[in-house]
Amino acid sequence: MQHSQTHLRTRPISAGHLRAFEAVARHLNFRAASEEMALTQSAVSRQIQALEEEVGVALFLRHTRAVELTSAGALLLLAVTQALPRIDAAVRQIRQTAGRRAVALTTFASFASMWLIPRLEQFQRDNPDIDIRIDASDQVHDLETSDVDMALRYGPMAAMPPSAIRMFGEQLTPVASPWLLKGAPLKKPGDLTQFTLIEAGDAHHTHLEWLTWRRWFDEHNLPKLQPKRWLYFNYAYQMVQAALTGQGVVLARLPMIAESLANGDLVEPLPHHRMDSPMAYWLVVGPRSSSRPEIKAFIEWLLLQSKATRETIGEVPDPDTVDHID
Repeated sequence: MQHSQTHLRTRPISAGHLRAFEAVARHLNFRAASEEMALTQSAVSRQIQALEEEVGVALFLRHTRAVELTSAGALLLLAVTQALPRIDAAVRQIRQTAGRRAVALTTFASFASMWLIPRLEQFQRDNPDIDIRIDASDQVHDLETSDVDMALRYGPMAAMPPSAIRMFGEQLTPVASPWLLKGAPLKKPGDLTQFTLIEAGDAHHTHLEWLTWRRWFDEHNLPKLQPKRWLYFNYAYQMVQAALTGQGVVLARLPMIAESLANGDLVEPLPHHRMDSPMAYWLVVGPRSSSRPEIKAFIEWLLLQSKATRETIGEVPDPDTVDHID
């Protein structure tokens, strides 16, 4: 009997019970866990009992209407919540490679709308057999566990992982619709008092304060300048859309509006008053995805598009990052 117990405690536990354990631990309720798993409550209870027998200690303290984790249960839950998403992601990747070729990427909404989507048609035309899935949100995905292949991120170099590839940096510059400027001159920074200025409504309360007009005023020794009125939006693409329709002047991120400047939809009335930003745009590739042919093709296309953007905005590579560019 002693030999049997020792063997039981040293062999790997059955993985099939771990999902039931995770569900009960998350809900702290057998009934809720059973409903989620589409099992009977007694079936879930049996799986937990079997798991506790294999581990050798109680994982839950049972109360009348709920349960709570023991210290052993909390330790096991930490491992399970890390392992199960990795397993699920691996299975999704296996299923994906067995079927259609696809690239899944995540980026923030304004970058998707203003830079990525307008360029995608070319990639789709050249690669008609590759599906593209874009998750446009501010949520930062863990590329080691999620089913996202790559991320296009925005931030300073210090906030990026060592594997990140720098696509391009940015400068900020006032831009407006050409027909708006027909009604009033904008030859020098002081002329901005005659215009509505467009800005992000929450920029002064977030880490993006360097994108504000107030910072641009300070940079150009105009701390007391006040515009005709302010117009606030939540997203960069909303701000640029308002400028395109002549509603005011926006302090825009140059890489995001380079094409609009090139085709004349927007004009840069103060080209000698650009302001450098500490931010840059980065490509981060998930470690499980980098070897797939469709990912390599998309990366190659992205880097060509990034090079074109750097040329359009006249960016001179920083010597400290030049090895990460092409």
